[in-house]
Amino acid sequence: MKEGRELTTAAEAGRKRLPYRRRRRVGPRVDASGPVLAAIDVGTNACRLLIAVPPNGVGGGLPRVIDSYTASVRLGEGLETTGALTEAAIDRVVAALIICAERLKRRGATHVSAIATEACRRASNTQVLLDRALNEAGIRLVVVSPEEEARLAAEGAMPLLGDGFDGALIFDIGGGSTEMILVRAAKDAAPEILAWASAPVGVVALAERHGHSNLSASTYGAMRESLRESFAALTRQLTPADFNPERYHLLGTSGTLTTLAGVKLGLTRYNRSRIDGLWLERKDVLEILETISARDFAGRADIPCIGADRADLILPGCAILSTIMDNWRFEHLRVADRGLREGLLIGLMREAKTIPQRKPGRHRRRGRAKSSAHGT
Repeated sequence: MKEGRELTTAAEAGRKRLPYRRRRRVGPRVDASGPVLAAIDVGTNACRLLIAVPPNGVGGGLPRVIDSYTASVRLGEGLETTGALTEAAIDRVVAALIICAERLKRRGATHVSAIATEACRRASNTQVLLDRALNEAGIRLVVVSPEEEARLAAEGAMPLLGDGFDGALIFDIGGGSTEMILVRAAKDAAPEILAWASAPVGVVALAERHGHSNLSASTYGAMRESLRESFAALTRQLTPADFNPERYHLLGTSGTLTTLAGVKLGLTRYNRSRIDGLWLERKDVLEILETISARDFAGRADIPCIGADRADLILPGCAILSTIMDNWRFEHLRVADRGLREGLLIGLMREAKTIPQRKPGRHRRRGRAKSSAHGT
């Protein structure tokens, strides 16, 4: 974020229409007799909410999103140097969660899963945030392990495994960590997770290590060098003896990937229908990375689908992606605008099948959501 720029409050983030902000179409109100599922992800950089309903009640298929919300809360701000969450960052998250709670009530959510990830795993004062989330927003946050985060990201992205491939290396570049999951497709069965790994580095953490704001193009090489050794070790961990790189592809889910896809397509406004599932060739990705990494802050901000709001974080995102591509030299990459939250929704959809649903005409008090293993 540009140095000296006023922070966008959570409430403003819910109203402001940024040129390249990721938006989902808000659907109509749903039949109150069926389950309404909600997934909340408090990450190192953003707080995100998806509200969805199962297709055809509680049948098969993917949940249908009816509402969404994203706030830039920058929870991990200063974490690299202090080891703790700042009071201002906690305030921003709680304000965003209050807005989430209002949307849950408005939509009549029946099953809610609310999780926190790397920043909360690392911070010494995470309990302060968890207590305030419960007391002020009525949302019970659960801090998930790196393994659970990887599993959820993989489950959300698995529907985009490419036909004709044996599997994929799924990766999620977050604010505080990067999850990687090697998945093998199975005929007439769910894909199998062969191996997973989590690197405690994400776009926010990497940006803070190299200057945080107004990152210059000259920091890009240093970022890549700092990642080289740790990702080389992960390569060995995620490469079984029978692995055939010609039969697998990369499958990436994160703001970094969707932004690069927007650059490739020349978009000035985000269009999920064109981004989600988009295939990119290795040479195209490398060309985009070279273009972005050669520009300083102002040059990156001039790219319509990056803008000033992402001009800093896109540079460490590119450094992480290019390091992944150095170590796993697949020729094909697929972009996913889905992942962790969709994984949560799929789990809630399974849960909804086993719980008696509300009968028409007998509505429980609105806002009293069914508790889940992860949420309120």
